[in-house]
Amino acid sequence: MTHGARAGLLTTLGVSLGLCLYATASLLGLSAILVKYQWLTWAVRVLGGAYLIFLGVRLLWTRPRQIDLGEANPPARHRAILFGFLVTLTNPKAIVLFASVFATAVTAATPPWLMGLMIGLVTASSLAWYSCVSLFMSSGPVMRRFQRARHWIERAAGVCFIGLGGKVLADAGRPVSP
Repeated sequence: MTHGARAGLLTTLGVSLGLCLYATASLLGLSAILVKYQWLTWAVRVLGGAYLIFLGVRLLWTRPRQIDLGEANPPARHRAILFGFLVTLTNPKAIVLFASVFATAVTAATPPWLMGLMIGLVTASSLAWYSCVSLFMSSGPVMRRFQRARHWIERAAGVCFIGLGGKVLADAGRPVSP
């Protein structure tokens, strides 16, 4: 948001790639793998929780600064895409959603073309939605309003990320129900 529409759209691409990965993995039997290999579920939770805490700490330590709306200093393309991808992978709700929805919607008789269409729809809809959000949130009027509250929004988000990461880590110690 603070780096302009281009960075927002590249982050959107990363988010959509992450959702595409989750949709594909779920259709290929991810839930069965996670039930069989409990340590993998634990590792995903621990890495996701640690990454959320890392992001939260970074937000808490960010110094207040003005956003220069005319500044052309976006992050490197690969960093924006990677950021969106990693944020998506640390969202435990995304994998649960895809694993549970696709596990009930797909059977052994589901043709591969339909599964491919499902993955394509997930990817296309996330690209469309998050692109609209990125363009709206990086617009001048929204950025000017955000500028006034940015410092406190980032602090609140940091606390929430740390809390969510802590909850994910705490839950990682509990057994996974099948």
